Amino acid sequence: MQLEANTNWDVIIIGGGATGLGVALDSATRGFKTLLLEQVDFAKGTSSRSTKLLHGGVRYLAQGNIDLVKEALYERGLLLKNASHLANNQSFIIPNYNWFDTIKYTIGLKIYDALAGKLSFGTSIRINKKETLSRLSTIKNGKLKGGVVYHDGQFDDARLAVNIAQTAIEHGATVLNHFKVNQLTKNSKGIVNGVVAEDTETKVSYTLNAKVVINATGVFTDEILKMDNSEAKNMVRPSQGIHLVLDKSFLPGNDAIMIPKTNDGRVLFLVPWHDKIVVGTTDTLLDSHSLEPKALDEEIDFIIDTANSYLTKMVSRADVLSIFAGLRPLSAPKNKSEKTKEISRSHKIIVSNSELITITGGKWTTYRRMAQDTVNKAISIGKLESKPCKTKGVKIHGAMDSIDKTQHQYIYGSDKAAIQELIRETPELGDTLHPRLPYTKAEIIWAIRYEMARTVEDILARRVRTLFLDAKATLEIIPMVTKILANELGKDDIWELQQINECTKIANQYVL
Repeated sequence: MQLEANTNWDVIIIGGGATGLGVALDSATRGFKTLLLEQVDFAKGTSSRSTKLLHGGVRYLAQGNIDLVKEALYERGLLLKNASHLANNQSFIIPNYNWFDTIKYTIGLKIYDALAGKLSFGTSIRINKKETLSRLSTIKNGKLKGGVVYHDGQFDDARLAVNIAQTAIEHGATVLNHFKVNQLTKNSKGIVNGVVAEDTETKVSYTLNAKVVINATGVFTDEILKMDNSEAKNMVRPSQGIHLVLDKSFLPGNDAIMIPKTNDGRVLFLVPWHDKIVVGTTDTLLDSHSLEPKALDEEIDFIIDTANSYLTKMVSRADVLSIFAGLRPLSAPKNKSEKTKEISRSHKIIVSNSELITITGGKWTTYRRMAQDTVNKAISIGKLESKPCKTKGVKIHGAMDSIDKTQHQYIYGSDKAAIQELIRETPELGDTLHPRLPYTKAEIIWAIRYEMARTVEDILARRVRTLFLDAKATLEIIPMVTKILANELGKDDIWELQQINECTKIANQYVL
């Protein structure tokens, strides 16, 4: 990608996760000249490693955080309207093993329903033991009293990130992955007025000017704050959450399970996703962060043990198809005693003395609202002219009114027809990548030509989600996918070998 070095931007956003992409879309739809720079790939970090839920947060309701829940439920409703190809209405069952819990969750979830208002996904109901066992065929019978059913959202996080990037581009933004910001530039008064960034493929550096620079880098927030001021205190403490992916046979029906109280006081979810089951998550405070966080043994044991205390079909390490770890950027605790599950998930916007704007916290469900608040903040401090937010009604790239979700390509929404056309033109592109995976070669071509994938890992982790669904099968297809990518990008054998080695090293971390 060639960038004009002398272009003046209204807004430069650092970070291409949920928050940064949301800010780019908000800024572009208001008519601001917008540039987003992501050091690796869209949603490479936390934003591709979620529990795949769009939810108000039943747990936050229990903590009395009503405003956060209400805001998230409203945003959940907007996402189901605006990205209908990626967001689903998912039923959850809370199994109850004593009558007090039955009453408590029935009442609590009626409040949850009420807070959703017109954008409700469905009413919660209590079900008896017989119906609970028929809907959750692998749940332990033991002292089961019944269950409470409620509705929340389920989605594909990295696919949504890619589609938001495409939507921002369609509204005039320039959105670049594999572009790393190495420095902030300032005027004579010490006000941030741009960045120095490097195209990591060509190693060419650019000095780029802007009216306002927005730091939306999640767990990397402190690095950017230290570029601005080397004395800056750490704002963010990473907390790790891991997930295990299992075969559908561990939870064969259509319902998800929400285990409301694990032995560390958190909730655990078992959620159907792309014909597999995602189980998570944990909450482990860490002292450092990386682009490829590793699951700790005690986290893996905790999830397997908790699942096994509820399921009749026992989970062992050998059953895990993929394991992934993500880092939440929590506000750094003021003191050592603060537990991660008590640190607020609401977002914060910080304006530095240099007028650098930083957005931290929040969660996928509220990405649009976080973006709105961030651009509004830039307007309120005089960095941008006042223009109203427009994203409430903006359809995300691929959105369609009616979608048949029985076939895996539904996630492409309105792009599905063009992928089918590629197969009609070149029938061998209809070949699947692996006997255990539904994805076709055409989807690899599509990811490279139209979804900005630049590496094999971009494709297998965040375009077709094979790395998150079956890590061993993914290891087997890396050479074939590398060959397709090298042909499309015109790369040589040395580059191919490098890609195979890099992707294999990462993929091995997803195998238990």
